[in-house]
Amino acid sequence: MLRFLQNSPHALELVYAGTSKMLVPFRRVMKRGSRMERLFIHLEKWTKGATFDCRMCGQCVLHSTGMTCPMTCPKELRNGPCGGVRANGYCEVLPDRPCVWSQAWERSRKMPLYGQEILHVLAPVDRRLKDTSAWVNHLHPELLKPPAGWES
Repeated sequence: MLRFLQNSPHALELVYAGTSKMLVPFRRVMKRGSRMERLFIHLEKWTKGATFDCRMCGQCVLHSTGMTCPMTCPKELRNGPCGGVRANGYCEVLPDRPCVWSQAWERSRKMPLYGQEILHVLAPVDRRLKDTSAWVNHLHPELLKPPAGWES
């Protein structure tokens, strides 16, 4: 069942788009440290953990990466494969597993709504957001701003 979901990125992007719109009216109650965030953390661990092997980075980019979590890459690469991806599309670190980015590229081609987002450069992971709710962070983009004095 999980393999079917992972290989059905269009269905997952429709769920993402619907959830994203549905949560907007709840923005005021979905705050960092609230009961609602704690509930969402548990829901995200349960649903995204089982489906995508979610690492709870707090900055979910599944819709931008073919519904494939880049944090499952052994090198945690956020913007494409390393130079060591094998010719057969498998990982250089874990040679018995397909490269996360090979999968992301293939799956993104099946996503009419968000598929082109794989071409965008993603911001580095903000480790301060680990184990927070990606949905709360999504609804409050001000939480994702880099700290003062941090230059990109």
